[in-house]
Amino acid sequence: MAEANQGSEPAYGNDSWTAKASDAFRALFESDCEVFFAFNGTAANSMALAALCQSYHSVICSDAAHVETDECGAPEFFSNGSKLLVAPSTDGKLTPQAIRAIATNRNDIHFPKPRVVTITQPTETGQVYSVHEIAAISATCRELGLSLHMDGARFANACASLGCSPADTSWRAGVDVLCFGGTKNGMAVGEAIIFFNRKLAEDFDYRCKQAGQLASKMRFLSAPWVRMLESGAWLRNAAHGNACAKLLADGVAGLPGVALMFPAQANAVFLTMPAAAMDALRARGWQFYTFIGGGARFMFAWDADRTRVQALVDDIRAIAATP
Repeated sequence: MAEANQGSEPAYGNDSWTAKASDAFRALFESDCEVFFAFNGTAANSMALAALCQSYHSVICSDAAHVETDECGAPEFFSNGSKLLVAPSTDGKLTPQAIRAIATNRNDIHFPKPRVVTITQPTETGQVYSVHEIAAISATCRELGLSLHMDGARFANACASLGCSPADTSWRAGVDVLCFGGTKNGMAVGEAIIFFNRKLAEDFDYRCKQAGQLASKMRFLSAPWVRMLESGAWLRNAAHGNACAKLLADGVAGLPGVALMFPAQANAVFLTMPAAAMDALRARGWQFYTFIGGGARFMFAWDADRTRVQALVDDIRAIAATP
């Protein structure tokens, strides 16, 4: 970002840094994809879904999906009313069976026509869709005439967990549009919206402008991506967050009254523990949410301090050992 601040550049995305960043994404994904940049994940997801829908269409998602629970109705707002149809899930994952059940439930004109499926990678419960699972969902989408969108606010963490290329877990598995998160992986600001199906990106630049997402100094959104991608920092940062989550999960394994709610596959750990233990943990200064299933949710960022993670492990172990 500091380097991009030297000298003058054309405005509104016509600068050299935005071109470099777009080419860096094409190289990373081994794809002639269309790339756009937005300020944050809510805008990225909402604009992407709006591009895939008309107002009378619907989007199929998990009942735990971020677009359903934490974006203040933005997907519906940006699409002028496309309805979200939610599938109940115990682990935050969508399945081909759940998608089929919703998409084929009704086909009359009184019901919003299903048009898009959106999955979160990793899920809100910290689990990762395998390449096989994504491909199976994609096959169902193709059969039913649905587009497949991936909310990848932590896409880098999924790549680090799976150990496969970004291409293998996106367009090669059948994803049409990916929102690739930068802010949660160390960037100051900015997300990328990547259309592997270029036809779906028609007039998307106008949508960005209308939504207030076209930055006059776009280079400050795009330039950090150049170094993140070319240096490999995007993957190193994610791998560090994942490793810190594993440190906590392994450190509390087997403790009395403490258990993992979900497999710790990325940079999130969800723990069940008695309410008194949670209170004791908060009294020691730790802050955490319990909005998913009542368990303690711990997220590990790109810059998480391993000594602090170990201190959290030690405190949980000490509390669990207290009669």
